[in-house]
Amino acid sequence: MDNAFQVDLRGVVDLLSRHLYSSPRVYVRELLQNAADAITARRSTDPGAPAAVAIEVADGVISVTDTGIGLTEDEVHVLLATIGRSSKRDELGFARHEFLGQFGIGLLSGFLVADEIRVETRSAKGGHTVLWTGGSDGRYRVERAAAERAEPGTTVTLTARHDAAEWVAERTVTELAELYGSLLPFEITVNGRRTTVDAPPWQARHPSPEARGRALADHCAKLFGFTPLDAVDLGVPEAGLTGVAYILPAPANPAVRGTHRVYLKRMLLTETADGLLPDWAFFARCVVDAAELRPTASREALYEDDLLEHTRDELGRRLRAWLVRLAETDPDGMRAFLRLHHLGVKALALHDDDMLRLVDRWLEYETSAGPMTLAQFRTRHPHGRYTSTVDEFRQLAAVSGAQGVGLVNGGYVYDSEILARLDRIDPGAGLRPLDPAELATHLGPADPEAELRARPFLAAAARALEPLGCEVVLRDYDPASLPALYLTSRAAQHHADLLEARDTSSELWADVLGALERTMAVDRPRLVLNHRNPLVRRVTGLPDLSLAATAVEALYGMALLHGHHPLRPADTAALNRSFLGLLDWAVQGGAHG
Repeated sequence: MDNAFQVDLRGVVDLLSRHLYSSPRVYVRELLQNAADAITARRSTDPGAPAAVAIEVADGVISVTDTGIGLTEDEVHVLLATIGRSSKRDELGFARHEFLGQFGIGLLSGFLVADEIRVETRSAKGGHTVLWTGGSDGRYRVERAAAERAEPGTTVTLTARHDAAEWVAERTVTELAELYGSLLPFEITVNGRRTTVDAPPWQARHPSPEARGRALADHCAKLFGFTPLDAVDLGVPEAGLTGVAYILPAPANPAVRGTHRVYLKRMLLTETADGLLPDWAFFARCVVDAAELRPTASREALYEDDLLEHTRDELGRRLRAWLVRLAETDPDGMRAFLRLHHLGVKALALHDDDMLRLVDRWLEYETSAGPMTLAQFRTRHPHGRYTSTVDEFRQLAAVSGAQGVGLVNGGYVYDSEILARLDRIDPGAGLRPLDPAELATHLGPADPEAELRARPFLAAAARALEPLGCEVVLRDYDPASLPALYLTSRAAQHHADLLEARDTSSELWADVLGALERTMAVDRPRLVLNHRNPLVRRVTGLPDLSLAATAVEALYGMALLHGHHPLRPADTAALNRSFLGLLDWAVQGGAHG
């Protein structure tokens, strides 16, 4: 024998309040939603029927009256006394596409604030006025109303529980009616005060583009609390979507996903929708109304499906087209935008050639010749180079610039990838990553006589740095204020990493790494001493070669620190040794003096 499940309505209400809905305030949305659907149903057969919702609030009691299609007594039993019977709902015509929700289901939200719900309704199809009274304990009764309604429609009445009185205060209900239903295409009043507007702000008529711009700016300030840099019209026909994107007037954190205001069929779904725009478009906040996008079960977020993904892509295309148009028509506006939101444009440029051209033409980069766009840099330095880290740029920019080698700082987020992609829009770009070792070939040789005199010093310096795997060379270069430069190629850095891994690995892995190390061509880093620097000239002339070796270790350590290179244990030991040695020499020299 088959048995029917028993449903505990109190448990269902608890489920709604604790797990489905984020707050009891949604009861106003659900009541408005039912009223809107009733009006839509009546107007589908009688286009001239009145369309209005009147909300009355007093002494903890709220009543919502609509001029919709109403219900017959049979429909009351089916729709208000059953949960989830979709087949019957379809048969009666209350699950059509143009409806916002489902009759009956939304009414349960009234139990979030009240223990009893009264529904007085008269159907436009004919029949008497019916009174349905339901309690949160799961019991209900249906009876003929004491008085007949003059016109078809429905009135839902709730008497708030003591613990929910705040949710049925006039001020609260007015705010919630404005929040959820201000864009609905019919009049809604709370105690006689209208809470709806004639049209969504982005569709309202204005005497001029300037007036429209001011109105949208005011709308943005009211919703989001800022005056936008610009407003971008949005539209996705497949989703039945219209709206506007407001451009933030201040830098945004790309790690924080922007939240947007979404309406479904003119009823507010959520103020905190994320995932509506591509991740790179974090500089915009949207207000949209859609007819085809699907809500989640709680009707407080968008359901992730193919249509939402398509919508996200289309909205991204709209913002991209706005950027291209801005660059062509308003150069000052583009510069102002890039100063604030360059990260979003850079992220898009990683896979969009038009955005790459925009970055190339408009965005200033840090270079060895000062700030300039990449297009300007390539004109001045056809065979320029770029660094992959900020530290490397800061170490080498002055030296590189003095030798006539143009250098771009590619160390910030997305920059190296963008610089590597430039050949897609300019095959002759010629920008390549800088291998620091190649910079040594641009440094001028020291005077032959000076280098000859410095041979004993260079030999002592080579012996001092041999355990550290570093060569010493003497060159003559600008800036003269820089005494030494530590240059290592990518291959040399890889070799050093391999040696360090070998020294810290187990015996088995040490043997494997040692065998690999023996197959590699050794390319050692260099400490390039600058003979143009007064300190280096004095050090190379020291008669005490032991002291000279200590000084070279100090210059080696300083060059590592200046270039922000990682210090190995051996490097730290050499730096400490040189510091103590020079301190000891200074103290002894002072004592002898």
